[in-house]
Amino acid sequence: MTTRTRTRALTAGDTTLADFTERLFGHLPRADQRRWARVYLQGLLSTPGKKSVRRLAASVTESPTASQSLQQFINASPWDWNPARTELLRWVEERHPVRAWTIGQVCFPKRGEHSVGVHRRFDPVAGRIVNCQLGFCLFLSLDGMSVPVDWRLALPQAWVTDPVLRRRARISPEAVHQAPEALVLELVDSIAARTSSAHPPVVADLSRLGSAAALIGVLGRRGHDFLVSVPPTLPVRAAAALTQGGAAARTGTPGRGGTTAGDFARLGNTSHPYSAPLAGPAGPAGPAGPAGPAGGPQRQRIHSALVRLPEGEAAGRGAPQIYRLFGERRPGRQGAQGGQGGQGAGPVWLTNMNRHRMDDLLHLVRRSARSTAVLGSLADEFGLLDFEGRSFPGWHHHMTLMSAAYAYAYAVRERAELGRRSA
Repeated sequence: MTTRTRTRALTAGDTTLADFTERLFGHLPRADQRRWARVYLQGLLSTPGKKSVRRLAASVTESPTASQSLQQFINASPWDWNPARTELLRWVEERHPVRAWTIGQVCFPKRGEHSVGVHRRFDPVAGRIVNCQLGFCLFLSLDGMSVPVDWRLALPQAWVTDPVLRRRARISPEAVHQAPEALVLELVDSIAARTSSAHPPVVADLSRLGSAAALIGVLGRRGHDFLVSVPPTLPVRAAAALTQGGAAARTGTPGRGGTTAGDFARLGNTSHPYSAPLAGPAGPAGPAGPAGPAGGPQRQRIHSALVRLPEGEAAGRGAPQIYRLFGERRPGRQGAQGGQGGQGAGPVWLTNMNRHRMDDLLHLVRRSARSTAVLGSLADEFGLLDFEGRSFPGWHHHMTLMSAAYAYAYAVRERAELGRRSA
């Protein structure tokens, strides 16, 4: 196989691409498998535009059979992707302190009915029902970037109960239908079992998950700190109600009796209001945030309250768990929950990190927004949506190699930036 040399100069620190490939994919039993892993990584790093297997092969090698061999390696070769993801996790952890485990959600638009896990569902981003795959990603949120290290693909019931579909898509025997909440928890459990570092907070957008309360309870019982965006309809009660004779007050007003998370954010009747700048990806006016009177970032009103979830939903064993709920008021915007006086409501966040400063919590909110931005970069530059195969192993192989390519490219850019600063 004759390869071009333009990508061989890429180094992350003192690690060449060949060394990086050997670190992540050295568990593959055959030399040709390890070689094609490096070719695929080179292609993802150097191929402009759409990252089809044919274009990846053509950008790296002049062999006329490379495309077929690369297709075989991704879609048909039965190699285990989990060791590579574990090594990627360790490789990143060795180089950076991890500030959060952040969960991202991706809708993969598809044509036809043959791609594994494809189904029709409402996509809130597109605002319509689409034919798609649904995937979840766990990011390591670092000081300057978020790096994807693990993935799960949602398998609708039909894909796991129909033997023809299972066989055609080569779905592994242990793969079962799971609700999105269970897939999120599986990602957290998986990285918790593999990391050698202290567990950072879990940051996730649960605002579109029907069983968010149950997932919140499980995360807390397993000892995780977390900060999650919750559905505005999530029932909550003010923690202050616990002190009123040991039972919740029976009014419907925020701060006293039962209401919803959206009500707290909209009405703002809380005990601990904050005012903090929300410039950055989470700002409603785009990457720079909304402009203030002097052209700088506008200071947003953050309303915070201590709450609990109603009994039987997510309360832990023993005394009811107290959470901090907060949301921002965005002047001039009409939120999904309405709003009064021309003010709209943004996302509603819930955390068990009650003793943390609001500034620290807002940093975690911005890390969630950063991971969302990374998904856009993965789609534009690393082929997130370009996988053309139909098999379950093929999807996971592509996601693993794409994540590795992104981590390596980020390390190369970081190394180059350090070189410019020291020059």
